[in-house]
Amino acid sequence: MPRRAVPLRAVRALFLERQHLARPRAAALTARRLGRFVEDVGGLQLDSINVLDRAHYLTVWSRFGPYDRARLDRLVYRRRLLFEYWAHAACLVPTSMLPWWRRAMLDYRVRHTGWSDWLRRNAKVLSRVTAAVRANGPMGNADFDGRRPPGGGGWWSWRPVQHALHYLWMTGTLAVDSRRHFQKRFDLLERALPAALGVEAASAEEFQRWHLERSLHAMGAATGADLSRYLSFPRFRPGARRATLRAMHEQGAVTEIEVEGTPGRWLALTRDLAALSRAGRAPVPSLGTTLLSPFDSLLWHRERVARLFGFDYRIEVYTPGPKRVHGYYTLPILHHGQLIGRLDAKAHRAERRLEVRHVHFEPWFAAAETPPRGWDRVDQDEALAGLGEAIGSLAAFLDAGEVEISRVTPRRLRAPLARSMR
Repeated sequence: MPRRAVPLRAVRALFLERQHLARPRAAALTARRLGRFVEDVGGLQLDSINVLDRAHYLTVWSRFGPYDRARLDRLVYRRRLLFEYWAHAACLVPTSMLPWWRRAMLDYRVRHTGWSDWLRRNAKVLSRVTAAVRANGPMGNADFDGRRPPGGGGWWSWRPVQHALHYLWMTGTLAVDSRRHFQKRFDLLERALPAALGVEAASAEEFQRWHLERSLHAMGAATGADLSRYLSFPRFRPGARRATLRAMHEQGAVTEIEVEGTPGRWLALTRDLAALSRAGRAPVPSLGTTLLSPFDSLLWHRERVARLFGFDYRIEVYTPGPKRVHGYYTLPILHHGQLIGRLDAKAHRAERRLEVRHVHFEPWFAAAETPPRGWDRVDQDEALAGLGEAIGSLAAFLDAGEVEISRVTPRRLRAPLARSMR
């Protein structure tokens, strides 16, 4: 039976819709909208880099515009709308999905990860840490005695207590209760997440099916490689993903499709075929302009971004300075569903100043040519006005009273961009 042919533009439009980027910054943040957003994308990635703001704060700003960070923290760490766990990387995930992530926690107890195997053989460390948290309430690394092993650095130099806290978190004995200066503070799972009491974990089969269904929902349609790199934790056993997808296909829950202009097999949830058809008829994939955190879920699989948008994106924070092409912490610029460039910026908090070090537009946009993956040409003046407004919104969110633009590539677009911000 021939596969259904789906335009690439339909896949991209539905992807943007599921990522809540169909109308970026058009609606204010509410608890309901936050919950729906994270349920749809599967997780809100956390990262410690703070050159502008923490990754999860920026990702929420990209969708909702300026908001009160303290309110977001209350929704997470007091109302427990979300909780911290490992989904793509360290993420905030919906508490409504606890039965499935509970299965991942239980399974992690039998996973071999080197250091966790050592802890299982040294149960006294686990017992000591668990007992201390039970007696004292929320605790972080600094609350325990001990020092790092001499020499070296990085993951393998973590002291045993740090290994224990991480292992107890991943296995569901502890949960992240709160953060202080972005440092995790752990408490017993049932105290930090009362919703965990009485929750029955999904079966291994249910979890694998749910895990793939969540990824397919978040992306609209995906290749096998997309599925392995979206919600990338936990790692499935060899063949388990293929077997689960085969069963879902045989049961009619998943449909194989052919995406025009791209090789290979694509998959979509059968229930999403109508949404793909509707998305393909949209005159534009989205309306509005925003900036994306390097850790945004839209960017989790860089090769997918290149296939859908013709946009080659790499985060360069780990690249030596002289070898960087675009900058240390570059935010892709999304305008009307097109990735038209990237912006390297830094927040000078003491001076209340946002420094835009470099705006680098894509060559096709600078030349006013047709985008590389369909749709009509982008109105350059409209896009520059949208970017100027987005930079102003970001500055307001960062409480920056001054914005300084240093460099624009190509240079001839610097003046019109500057005018758009007056």
